[in-house]
Amino acid sequence: MLQTFKQATNEALAEIDEEKRIRKTDELFLLFSMGSQFDHLIKQKLDALGVYCLVADPAAVKAGDVKKLKPTGIILSGGPASAHAEPPPFDREIFDLGIPTLGICLGFQTWAYHIGVSVTAAEKREFGSHEFSLSHNSPLFENWPKLSRVLESHGDRIEPDEKLTILGTTENAPTAAGQFKHLYGVQFHPEVTETEHGEKLLENFVFKICGAKDRFPAEEMAAKKVAELKTKIAGKKVLLALSGGTDSSTVAYLLKAAMGPGTEILGVYIKGIDRPDDEAFVLEYFGKAGWLKVKIADATEKFLSALAGKTSMKEKRLSMRGIYKEVLENEAKNFGADFIAQGTLYTDISESGGGYDSGARKAQIKIHHNVGLEFSLPELEPLADSVKDTGRNIGRAAGVPEKLLVRHPFPGPGLIVRIEGQISKEKLVVARKADQIYIEELRNWALYENVWQAGAVVTNSVTTCTKGDDAAEGYVVALWAVWSVNGFTARSAELPYDFLNHVSRRLTNEIREVGAVVYRISDKPPATIEWG
Repeated sequence: MLQTFKQATNEALAEIDEEKRIRKTDELFLLFSMGSQFDHLIKQKLDALGVYCLVADPAAVKAGDVKKLKPTGIILSGGPASAHAEPPPFDREIFDLGIPTLGICLGFQTWAYHIGVSVTAAEKREFGSHEFSLSHNSPLFENWPKLSRVLESHGDRIEPDEKLTILGTTENAPTAAGQFKHLYGVQFHPEVTETEHGEKLLENFVFKICGAKDRFPAEEMAAKKVAELKTKIAGKKVLLALSGGTDSSTVAYLLKAAMGPGTEILGVYIKGIDRPDDEAFVLEYFGKAGWLKVKIADATEKFLSALAGKTSMKEKRLSMRGIYKEVLENEAKNFGADFIAQGTLYTDISESGGGYDSGARKAQIKIHHNVGLEFSLPELEPLADSVKDTGRNIGRAAGVPEKLLVRHPFPGPGLIVRIEGQISKEKLVVARKADQIYIEELRNWALYENVWQAGAVVTNSVTTCTKGDDAAEGYVVALWAVWSVNGFTARSAELPYDFLNHVSRRLTNEIREVGAVVYRISDKPPATIEWG
């Protein structure tokens, strides 16, 4: 999907030289993708700084390749491995080349372990937001405050050592930032929005420490994507999986802008496990658009049949994927489509265990419905290099109505990941009603646009309750809401208690099957945004 540097062959070096010629620069940064869920955000931040960043495979690139490439700077991302217990695939001789290097989380631990510093399993691990205290002046932290909030997600810690200049600490990390000669490292993730001033740290590394001088003006992404699509879909038929959400709506408008003589677009909305107002949004904004046709494909019974007996979220996701693919394949065949288009984001690909073509182990957080389906037709995924809010910005540039863009994200597997245990018609009805009430009240209380995403989950817990002066039993519904920018990380939204109390009363009063309501307060990480 994304170009990855694996070896300094003559062909690879020629391609890189051509890219440098176009950018009018001799500068190049290597980003070793070590398997973090945030890898793409690092490259995205470097792209925003206007520097040439090439993703490198730590399992394939050797010190000799790096010597030939002569990068201006090197960055190692975080990842799920352990520098001392499960060393990631990486040629540590690269650390000895004298090239300015920034290690992030696992990347920091890897070079610290290489120079002989003790890296151990921490008794008190750090996940989520923590206070970082700057303890030593460094160009890496130029224009940083003494105290700031940073996002941490690590189970190992780097012990203080006389070899290291300790640049900062957190409560449980005595070496939260450090330096050894040309090697710099931070235990936190500067690439995520929860780290205050993280972009400044990356900017300082690139321009203050590495001495980069060239900035390449970024192309207007919507126009670039439209130009790429035009070369593919002229005179062709495109079937679009159209959900009414931000991502597929953005793809619809990109396709619209790329249409030429003879191009036809069919938007297929799959009904069955959808939320209450999705179909209404599709019909309102696309039903009479003129430049595409809309078809509602009711797959309710197919979904229920495929999901029968499935209890784990993974089983349900896999079962749903089969029906999703089947419906789109059938509709594409009937339409005579040349392509199948989806609103797949990089987030979907990364959490499914994919992303950069790298030999480093990458955790599979959850299997997304729209990743790796291997359709019989070529796929169009113009947002596969974007996260949620960059996709939104592309949508704005493409002319997508704002009301579609500000809708909360909704999982492709639909309500099945908001229902614990087996899926039944009764649980689907309860989940839809709960979602409708919750979202309606978020809008009524002017909270909808203040949170990034919210949902209601029908749990497998059944509680004793009293309704109508009689004993009864009912499902426990779990509400959640998060603040985020891109979906890679998120914080639990601190909703007003009066609001939660009001929604709880509505849910228990208006849905006979609901016996109690709870609110989830976990961040991502360690939790994921959706329940399953």
